[in-house]
Amino acid sequence: MAEEELPGVLILDIGGTQGVLENLAALLKKHFHLITMKEFLGNKEEMSKKIKSVFVFECRPAIDRELLESLPNLKVIGNSGVGVDHLDLKMISSFGVKVTNTPRSVADPTADIGMALMLASARRLVEGNVLN
Repeated sequence: MAEEELPGVLILDIGGTQGVLENLAALLKKHFHLITMKEFLGNKEEMSKKIKSVFVFECRPAIDRELLESLPNLKVIGNSGVGVDHLDLKMISSFGVKVTNTPRSVADPTADIGMALMLASARRLVEGNVLN
């Protein structure tokens, strides 16, 4: 599928301190035409028609009424996190836009870290490492 045929997804940026991780961007590029916020703001009229989705990574970009009004073809907002507390679901749904998230994406890693911390404290591993 050519890049022009892929649905557009709005992201804040790729890489850097606030952008989508580069390996995640590579995965998204297989299914979407990535449009950064800078590209969108630079040519709102053309880009707004192409964007079908917004990918929210670490609560960015912020989803507000102004953004939703500027994206007439928006169908879904994909949130790459467990919660959606940072999104105004009532306002978003009033635009006919769906919201998705990844509720179990960090369950196993969180359990792994929890177990590692409990074992480390029970066996005093940090103290043992510092003493050497």
